[in-house]
Amino acid sequence: MASNNVNNVFAETLRRLRTERGLSQKKLGDLMFIDHSTVARWESGKRMPDAMMVTRLAGCLGVDANTLFDLAAQSDDTHNIIMVDDNEVILSHGVTVLGKVMSNATITGFIWPLEAIEYARVNRIDLAILDIALGLSSGLDLCRTLLEINPCTSVVFLTAYPDYALDAWKTEARGFLLKPLTPEGVREQLKKLHIRFLSEDTKT
Repeated sequence: MASNNVNNVFAETLRRLRTERGLSQKKLGDLMFIDHSTVARWESGKRMPDAMMVTRLAGCLGVDANTLFDLAAQSDDTHNIIMVDDNEVILSHGVTVLGKVMSNATITGFIWPLEAIEYARVNRIDLAILDIALGLSSGLDLCRTLLEINPCTSVVFLTAYPDYALDAWKTEARGFLLKPLTPEGVREQLKKLHIRFLSEDTKT
């Protein structure tokens, strides 16, 4: 009961801060590179953000992170999906597509590979969709690091260059998608991976 009370207080605080700043759930989600359904779950008290997401929230809302840390609690009862791409437009689009296909999962986007690694060290990552070319970094190296952290993570590479496929298959990645990311492509890849957390309304 106490946990539910904390969740409700956090939810009400987040909703108030967001509306005071004139942000919709979608706009806040876009700013944080997460799907708006994640924001909706936070504001309903069904989910709580982890430490990294609290820090992102504080930055987007312009508040002291400690204000939110005092209310937030860890929760790991849903699947965690990450996408890493150094192009903000592609990342935002991809997070939206993933949210539509897997509305029951927590979708989080990252521009910086090191931030994704930090997140993976404190969260169980079920599926990671990685751009191969990440500026000065490589999605291939990121794949290896994520699998060292959790060998059970399913890694799928996303790229605009089919020629990269050969190098990608030399890693322990389990899939390959070409840009732009589409709901149909994601669904097909999930079937190949035998991942069963498609939303009921997206299976057909």
